[in-house]
Amino acid sequence: MFGTSRILAFSFLAALASALPSPANLAERTPELSDISESEALSLVERATLAPVYSKCTTANTVAITFDDGPYTWTTNIVNTLKQYNAKATFFVNGDNYQCIYTPDNEKRLKTAYNAGHQIASHTWHHYNWTTLTNAQLKTEMTKTDTALTKILGIKPAFVRPPYGAYNDASRQVAAANGQAIVIWDFDSGDSVGYTVQQSEAAYKNIANKKPKTILTLNHETHETTALTVLPYALKTLKAKGYKFVTVAECLGGKNPYLKKTTPGKRDSTWTC
Repeated sequence: MFGTSRILAFSFLAALASALPSPANLAERTPELSDISESEALSLVERATLAPVYSKCTTANTVAITFDDGPYTWTTNIVNTLKQYNAKATFFVNGDNYQCIYTPDNEKRLKTAYNAGHQIASHTWHHYNWTTLTNAQLKTEMTKTDTALTKILGIKPAFVRPPYGAYNDASRQVAAANGQAIVIWDFDSGDSVGYTVQQSEAAYKNIANKKPKTILTLNHETHETTALTVLPYALKTLKAKGYKFVTVAECLGGKNPYLKKTTPGKRDSTWTC
């Protein structure tokens, strides 16, 4: 008797195969359950139900500047600095971390960033470590943030970043069920672990001198020195190396940054943390 995982994997493969064009020089062949082992089938099913995890950009010569933990006091300053360098960035926002996302000031900050062409993504509601949460708790963390962004901007993000970069297969399944891909990073400015301005700038100088094909950065907009001092230095240093500053969705080959776009809501009694 064939196991459930083999049947599910077979169905998945058959559907995939039927959607692909068949080369003229290949004989047509109907896939069979016996073509895959139980372990191979289980692996296919797991991969089909786990959210993809991106830690590097794929579009050559791009830098994705990203900010976590906002919206916050210096969001607009960041947007203004990015404009000076013709740069686009991605903001991974929380619902209720440093500040409540629904305050009038944060509504304005989010709209300023979004209307300037920057990507808005989810950092979930609080700043909880995903691996410590039940699936139901994590789903709530995700959907509350999605709901807030739908109300404020009329969007549901296609990308989410786990606090602390911590995730496991269980949380990947929850993210997949929510339709979202996970984004980590391959360069950390160090601001969240106590780097001084000089240390963060040295880190940016070092990565710029190494000149990798792409860079996916981690910064935190809740640090004044990051927003006002390190960011201008990073942009100037990386621009001198010929990089183009793009959103995460763009650096991954032009993926859609949003799962849904609709008309933003109007402020009411539900706009509260």
